[in-house]
Amino acid sequence: MRSDIATPTADARRGDAPNAYLKRVGERVRVGRARRGMSRKVLSQASGVSERYLAELERGAGNASLLVLRQVADALGLEVAELVSDAPDRPIDLTLALYQLERLSPTELAEARRLIARRFGNAKAGSGRVALVGLRGAGKTTLGERAAQALGVPFVELDREVERASGMELSEIFATHGQAMYRHLERQCLETVIARFDRVVIATGGSLVTDPATYDLLLSSCFVVWLSAAPHEHMGRVLAQGDLRPMAEGPQAMEDLKAILESRTALYAKADAEVATSGMTEAEALAALLGTIESRRAD
Repeated sequence: MRSDIATPTADARRGDAPNAYLKRVGERVRVGRARRGMSRKVLSQASGVSERYLAELERGAGNASLLVLRQVADALGLEVAELVSDAPDRPIDLTLALYQLERLSPTELAEARRLIARRFGNAKAGSGRVALVGLRGAGKTTLGERAAQALGVPFVELDREVERASGMELSEIFATHGQAMYRHLERQCLETVIARFDRVVIATGGSLVTDPATYDLLLSSCFVVWLSAAPHEHMGRVLAQGDLRPMAEGPQAMEDLKAILESRTALYAKADAEVATSGMTEAEALAALLGTIESRRAD
């Protein structure tokens, strides 16, 4: 099967080549020191790292341990992540804005995100795109297909788009190329779907919410509905679909599922609406979902 979406090279999947990465880290140390008006000697005294090692680090010749990088970052008044990130350096305005946001309470942060979305997230305004998020077994595919039929719009299952774009099944993507490749394709496929459809129902993978950039794109472009259910219902639905893999793990499978759901609940809760399907028949859950979508249109 031919792919219509470009896939990253091996170097792109790993980040840059090791030498280029080390040089980038060294340059960040050098720039951070220069901005603070610190000589290498002063940084050495403040960090406990020898001047000779700092010189090698700044040239990109020193492969420092995490503990050494933490010592250097602390001495520079930086977070370690600012030195080791693969991402391009942030613009100054973004850095200042992040410091402002960090001073806000959780309630104020949520309000700030809404204000930013209202002011700059124009893609969502008037959008007929509905996206379903939730743990595996939430009913995203089943309810999504039926909701799309009722609304007279296309239905897209994002994981199937990833498979189509890559020419591989999901299990093969993870086994051969890893999580980074899957996330790259997932983001590209979502961008393609958003560009192609003004009205659509999208069923997302259960873990999409764990990728901040992709989840932000979804939230800013679609009306996002969290299909929630009790852990035992998630498990029962997976088994009812004929997937017996959880049984191989025995009681541990349920504990793992509960842990995943607990860790993702705060992320799923950022959706625009929640439809709790526990104890509902499929028809009742569909009616609740369609009612939620219609009530949003009436706002």
